[in-house]
Amino acid sequence: MVEFALDTFGDVTRGPDGALLPQAQVIRNLVEEAVLADELGIDFFGVGEHHREDFAISAPEVVLAAIAARTTRIRLGSAVTVLSSDDPIRVFQRFSTLDAVSSGRAEVILGRGSFTESFPLFGFELDQYETLFEEKLDLFAAVRSGEPVTWEGTTRAPLADQRVFPPVENGMLRSWIGVGGSPKSVIRAARYGLPMMLAIIGGDPGRFRPYVDLYHQALAQFGLETQPVGVHSHGYVAETDAQAREELWPHWKASRDRIGAERGWPAARPEDFEREIAGGSLYLGAPETVARRIASTVGALGLARFEMKYSAGTLPHERMMRSIELYGRQVVPMVKDMLA
Repeated sequence: MVEFALDTFGDVTRGPDGALLPQAQVIRNLVEEAVLADELGIDFFGVGEHHREDFAISAPEVVLAAIAARTTRIRLGSAVTVLSSDDPIRVFQRFSTLDAVSSGRAEVILGRGSFTESFPLFGFELDQYETLFEEKLDLFAAVRSGEPVTWEGTTRAPLADQRVFPPVENGMLRSWIGVGGSPKSVIRAARYGLPMMLAIIGGDPGRFRPYVDLYHQALAQFGLETQPVGVHSHGYVAETDAQAREELWPHWKASRDRIGAERGWPAARPEDFEREIAGGSLYLGAPETVARRIASTVGALGLARFEMKYSAGTLPHERMMRSIELYGRQVVPMVKDMLA
């Protein structure tokens, strides 16, 4: 059965007067968005970690704990946790604590992230980018087992028969590896036997089929059980296709241009926007339009979860709430019917 999820980076949005909201208000609004997702029966709600002015969430677990206190069934997790610049033991402890307060609803998606602000902030060198993630993932996997940990690496002090508390109450913490699309990352996810979350933020999602096949082949070669594959992509739902385009375009462009300026991309053009809608990874439009595109991607990649990033730059809270409502009430049931 396919799971339907939502996630957000806590993008700093504009209020009714057009001014940017304080990050504190963005966080409070985000909690309301998650409560609505729970009421609508969405399967999972994810919160990304960033350390930037344009995103309000730097401590996902704290926000998720607040959400857990106001929800009853929706699973809660990160999207993603930047493991490279964190301590794997503390990551596990924070999420095992979240699992306790949410009565077993916690998940973590581990990744390297597409931004690097956390490295200088926490005193890590970018030339250790690969080593930090490799070693910290190895340690996290050892801690996740629930057994006493003996471990040694180059990025922190060794551990000898060390227990980590609190343990997860039932089984192991559900943990995913976020993958941007490199074969090495795919094989790494398979080696640890962890579910894989593909971040597809542009272009034809069908081009990721070879990575899905590689993942399943690698799991088999490692002698491990088949694991779920999910996709994280951007999306926005409105009453009509035209309304969705009109409402999202200025906010999508502002976000794309801000990040693009840092990375040397040209300014976004209307044709770029239209290309992503028509055949790329922007799931935008009326409910039936979005449902058909999601069903196509789920079928093409054999997904166990589709995760839509519903926030987009400065897109106002009220419009995101409406998009969430349409996603839960109309898009998800349509996709289920299409896949039946």
